[in-house]
Amino acid sequence: MNRIDLFKNDLEARKAIKIIAGIDNFDKESVKNVVTAAQMGGASAVDICYDEEIISMVKEMTTLPVFVSSIVPSELANAVRLGADAIEVGNFDALYRKGQRVSSSEVLNIVNETLRLLDGQKTFICVTVPGHLDISEQISLAMKLEEMGIDLIQTEGAATTSPSNSGARGLLQTAEVSISNSIELIRNISIPVMTASGISTTTAPLAFASGASAIGVGSCVNKLNSTIAMIAVVKSLVECVSRVSNKETINA
Repeated sequence: MNRIDLFKNDLEARKAIKIIAGIDNFDKESVKNVVTAAQMGGASAVDICYDEEIISMVKEMTTLPVFVSSIVPSELANAVRLGADAIEVGNFDALYRKGQRVSSSEVLNIVNETLRLLDGQKTFICVTVPGHLDISEQISLAMKLEEMGIDLIQTEGAATTSPSNSGARGLLQTAEVSISNSIELIRNISIPVMTASGISTTTAPLAFASGASAIGVGSCVNKLNSTIAMIAVVKSLVECVSRVSNKETINA
C-alpha cells in the first residue's frame, strides 16, 4: 500500500489529521521536530514547504505521507519528482502576513499550470480555498476544482479572524470561520473537505462533527518550543478525533 493510500483510508473514515510545518518554514530543525511529533503522535500526514533538501530529509525520517505546499506550479510539479506523496496549492498564511490576498482566478491559474506541468502524472492534489473570499465565490471555486479532478479541498479562516477573547472562547472564535466555510463547501461538493486554520484540540471535534473528512493543524503544534510538547498535542488531537469517530460508529 502506498503512503498516500493510508491517508485516503483516514479520509474515508473521516479521521485524517495533517500536521503542518509551514509553507515558509525552511528551518530544518524546526521541520524535523514537527515531523517527529506527527510520526510519534499518530497523525495521518505531514505538510512541509518546498525545499529539495527538506523534502529529502523528511522522506527519509518518516513513513507518513508527505504533502508539499507551494503556490508556484514548477515547485509543485518538481516536488512530485522529488518524492512528495501529495502536493497542495496553499497554505496562504505566509502571503496574508505580507498583506497579500489570493483571488479565485489566481488559484485556478496555479492549478491549471501545475496540471499542465504534471502532464497526466497521477498525483494526489489538495487545494486551499482562500477564506477571505465571499462564500458564494468559495463554493464556485470548489466546484470548479472538483470538475478539474482535485482530490481534496482545504478551508481556512484564521487569517480573517481576530479573536476578542482568550481561552476556549478565543479558540472557538479563531476556528469559527474555517469550520463554517467547511460546512458550506461540504453541502455543495462531493470530494472530501479538510478544515484547517485555527484548529486545535478544543475545536478539532467540532470540525469533524461539522462534516469534515480531515483537519489541518499548524500553529498549535509548530509554534511549541519542544518536541515533547508537540508530540503531546498531536496525541491529544488523535485521541479527540478517535472519540468522535467512535461515537459516530456507535450512533450508526
